[in-house]
Amino acid sequence: MATVAEQMVRILRDSGVRRIYGIVGDSLNPVVDAVRRTPGIEWVHVRHEETAAFAAAAEAQITGRLTVCAGSCGPGNLHLINGLYDAHRSGAPVLAIASHIPSNQIGTGFFQETHPEQLFAECSHFSELVSQADQMPRLLRIAMQTAVGRGGVSVLSIPGDVSERRATGSAAESVHLVEPSPVVPREAAIAELAEVLDSGEKVMLFAGAGCRDAHDEVMALAGRLLAPVGHSLGGKEWIQFDNPYDVGMSGLLGYGACYDAMHEADRVVLLGTDFPYDGFLPQAHTVQIDTNPAHLGRRTPLDLAVHGSVKETLAAVLPRLRQRTDRSFLDRMLHEHARRLEKVVDAYTKDIEHHTPIHPEYAAAVLDEVAADDAVFTVDTGMGNVWAARYLTPNGRRRVIGSFRHGSMANALPHAIGAALSSPGRQVVSISGDGGLAMLMGDLLTLSLYDVPVKVVLFNNASLGMVKLEMLVDGLPSYGTDHTPVDFSAIAAACGIWSTRVDHPGEVRSALTKAFEHQGPALVELTTDPNAMSIPPKITSEMLRGFALAASKTVLNGGVGKMVELARSNLRNIPRP
Repeated sequence: MATVAEQMVRILRDSGVRRIYGIVGDSLNPVVDAVRRTPGIEWVHVRHEETAAFAAAAEAQITGRLTVCAGSCGPGNLHLINGLYDAHRSGAPVLAIASHIPSNQIGTGFFQETHPEQLFAECSHFSELVSQADQMPRLLRIAMQTAVGRGGVSVLSIPGDVSERRATGSAAESVHLVEPSPVVPREAAIAELAEVLDSGEKVMLFAGAGCRDAHDEVMALAGRLLAPVGHSLGGKEWIQFDNPYDVGMSGLLGYGACYDAMHEADRVVLLGTDFPYDGFLPQAHTVQIDTNPAHLGRRTPLDLAVHGSVKETLAAVLPRLRQRTDRSFLDRMLHEHARRLEKVVDAYTKDIEHHTPIHPEYAAAVLDEVAADDAVFTVDTGMGNVWAARYLTPNGRRRVIGSFRHGSMANALPHAIGAALSSPGRQVVSISGDGGLAMLMGDLLTLSLYDVPVKVVLFNNASLGMVKLEMLVDGLPSYGTDHTPVDFSAIAAACGIWSTRVDHPGEVRSALTKAFEHQGPALVELTTDPNAMSIPPKITSEMLRGFALAASKTVLNGGVGKMVELARSNLRNIPRP
C-alpha cells in the first residue's frame, strides 16, 4: 500500500511534472523519499528554497507546464515565499508543497511552527492544509488545476506525519490539466472598439506581455491605423522584432519616443499590459484590452474597456477598420525615435577599446551579438534589467525572463537553473549583477552539482547601481551602495565552474565566446563602470533637482545597442512622396 507522499508524487508525475526543486529535511523527508523511489520524476537539490521557487517559476514560463517546488516545515517552506511571489505575479503555474509540523502539534507553539496555509495566501490563488490522508488527492487536483487554469501559484501544506500515512483510494491517477481558452469579446464590444479606434486621428499602441502569440495581429492593426507601437518590458520579446512601427519602451527603463507618442496621441490602446507606472501613462483617451477584467481601468481612466485576448480581439476588429493614409504622426514619431537613439550611441561606442572599467553598455551589446538566436536570458533586477531592455535584440525565438513584476534581487541565477534543466540543449544566459549573485551565490554549487550548462555573465561594478540611481533622483548622496570588490570568478572556480575575469573591453568578446563554447556551466565576470547609470525617457523637475543635489556621479543616458539599427531601418522604409 502506497503512502500519501508516494500517491502525491505519482499523481504529479503522471500529470506531467518532471522535477521538484527544494531542500530535503525532517517533515519533507517522506516526499523526498517517494521521489527517490518513483521513476520519471527527479529531485533537484538547491542551496536555498528561494532558488527552488524561482527555478520552478522559470521552468513554468519556458515550458508552459505546471512545475513544483517544496520546503520543509517552518523556515524551510518560509524561504519559498519570495520566489512564489515572483511566480504568482508572473502568472507562472507553480505548485508549492509546504511541509508542516506534526498534525497533533499544530496550534501548540511547537518547534518551527508556522501556519503556511495562511502565510502563502497573498501570493497564491489556492492555499490549503491537508489534514487527512483521504483529502490529499482531491486537494492536489484542485491545487494543480487552479495553478494552471488561473495562471499563478497554488500551495498545498501537508504535515510530515500525514505524508507518511497509508493512502486511500487509487495509488496513482493522472490529472488532465486544462489550460484556459482564449477570450473572445462580445460582438457589441468589437463594434464599439472599431468605432472608437476609427474616431482617433493619432492612434498609438502600447503592447505588453499579453501580446504573446499576437505579433501578426498587432502589426496588422498598426498598419491599418498607421500607429506607432511602443511596449513595456514584458512586451519587448513578443512585439519588438519585425516591427516597422517601433518607437521603443516606456517606464523607468524606457528609451526612445514611446513616451512622447503616447502623450501626443489622441487614442492610446493598451494591449495586454497591466503597466504599473501610471505616472508614465497619459491618464486620458485610453482604450484597454486584457484577458483579466480586474486589470481593466486600474492604472488609468478608460474611454473603453474590452475583456478579451489580444489576438482574438484584434482579429475580430481588423475587418471593421478603415485603412488610414495619413502617415504624418507615425513618421514623425519614427524620426523622433531614431533621433533620440542616434543621440546617445556615443555612450557605448566612443573609445570603448580603451575605457576601463568596462562600459556595461558595450558589454551588453557584445553579449547580444555573441549569444544564440534562440537563447534564454534570465535577468537580475536593477541595472541588469536596463542592459537587457536596451541591448538584447528580440527575434521571436529568444526569451527574456526576469522578476519584472515583483522586482526581486537575485532572481537571475535561480531562474537560469530552471530554464536550463527544462530546456536541454538550449543556451541559457544569466545576466547577473554582483549584488544579485552575492545574495544567492550558494547556488553556483547547484550548477556544479548537476553540471547545468548555464552561462553566468556577471556585471560586477562593486555597487548596487539601481539603488545609487534612486538616491541620486531623491537628492541623496549614495550611501551603503558600494562595497569592497570581490573576485567572483575565483569563487566560481572553487565551486568547480569554468570561469574567467575580464578587466579590459578588448577581451569581452573572446571571453564570452569561450564561455558559450564550454560544454558545462561557466561564469564570465566583467568589471564594469559603477558610474554608468540609466535615466528614464521622461525627466521631471523633481528628478532634475535630485540630480543637481547629488551630482557627484556621472549619469549616462545609455545607448540602446542594435535598437538604433532597427530605428534606422524603419526610417529607410518610410514611403517617400
